[in-house]
Amino acid sequence: MVSSDAALAVMGTRHPGYAASIRIRKRIEEAFGWIKTVAGMRKTKLRGLDKVDWAFAFTAAAYNLVRLPKLLVVSP
Repeated sequence: MVSSDAALAVMGTRHPGYAASIRIRKRIEEAFGWIKTVAGMRKTKLRGLDKVDWAFAFTAAAYNLVRLPKLLVVSP
């Protein structure tokens, strides 16, 4: 017998929006992973919310610049 929690979990993965949600989640997690590893924001050296906020915005802009060539490629 399948528990109701397991049945709900299986139903959730078959929902039409689930695949789209997973694709979007992957894109967001890739950005945060890049920010933490490549940009060194895992442990910030700055103190104060204003400084950390600025550094995160600057790092996110840098990630967008890294992604820009891939986004500008025209698909046939």
